Amino acid sequence: MKQLTKAEEEIMQVLWQLEKANVKDVINQLPEPKPAYNTVSTIIRILENKGFVDYKKQGKGHIYFPLLKKQEYSNQSINNLVDNYFQGSFKSMVSFFVKKNDVDLKDMEAILKEINKTNQ
Repeated sequence: MKQLTKAEEEIMQVLWQLEKANVKDVINQLPEPKPAYNTVSTIIRILENKGFVDYKKQGKGHIYFPLLKKQEYSNQSINNLVDNYFQGSFKSMVSFFVKKNDVDLKDMEAILKEINKTNQ
């Protein structure tokens, strides 16, 4: 799966939230300063070419929708992060974040509870 640029991911976040939208709807959800209509339209066409987005014709325009679920992309991105920066070791990744981000015992216990719920 191809990775998204920061701009592409920002557009995908909006499409995942809205589920379907035209370019104007996407722009309305973006923070100030709003990008130009042509900029957003171009990014959406790039996303379409990458296989992340498709559209249905509506009148003179298009309604865009994501082809990939946010969870699927998130899983792939995490796996890429682990593979590229932590030699494929989730243990190394968690250890890194614990050391660098001062995760306290309460947070670790909450994480372990979540893991245990998932594994049951």
